[in-house]
Amino acid sequence: MDNELRNFWNRYFRLNWKFGLSLLLIVCIPRFILVLKANETGNYSLIGLVMFISALIPFIFLNKHGLKQIGIKKTRKLKILGYALIAGLAFSLLLYFLGIGLYGHSYENWYEYIGKSYNIPDGISAQGKKAMFVVMAITGMTFSPIGEELFFRGIVHGSFANSIGDKKASIVDSLAFALTHISHFGLVFLNNRWDFYLVPALIWVTSMFAVSILFFQVKKRAKSIWGAVLCHSGFNLGMIYCIFYLL
Repeated sequence: MDNELRNFWNRYFRLNWKFGLSLLLIVCIPRFILVLKANETGNYSLIGLVMFISALIPFIFLNKHGLKQIGIKKTRKLKILGYALIAGLAFSLLLYFLGIGLYGHSYENWYEYIGKSYNIPDGISAQGKKAMFVVMAITGMTFSPIGEELFFRGIVHGSFANSIGDKKASIVDSLAFALTHISHFGLVFLNNRWDFYLVPALIWVTSMFAVSILFFQVKKRAKSIWGAVLCHSGFNLGMIYCIFYLL
């Protein structure tokens, strides 16, 4: 089997669990800090840069064979891609009903807290709200699904899979994805101070782990990373819709 890394990197690395762990530490720790800082300042401009870098990483390190091995390739399973989008959307709606049922419209509801960062103006017109929703939906369905899936379900998963197999690797990348999202909800900045919502955070992290497993399963059935990307896009679309129109 051909080596997955570009010739230059073959001098220094192997695509194994050590490489995958290094990527997680190098990318996820700064990202975690940047998201927390953005929640404090309201400036999320650097988060888009993080997603862009995350999407670039597989192309920096992997050759053509390596890119195909982690799922960056075309698929003819178009029906699976359609189901992937619907499955992600359905999961986000279930998470909305769970949050409303348990915590109502308080900031212990993950969508309420995340929605705060959208800065939807009070008294915004229906037309203005629709335009803002479209912009947020397009952004949310592209940047983070592509960046996170090429990173977590792509190169990180592939690195661990070479050492411990697909199933265990999916647990590792899903756990990393879930823990990284504590910066989005769990550790919260409200009234100029930080707090930690233990039980809501546990529910949120468990949900992020579960949806990550869903992303992996869709990728596996589509035989392409684009299955995971579309499922993730569906989830983000549903979450953004809930924040704009159901909360």
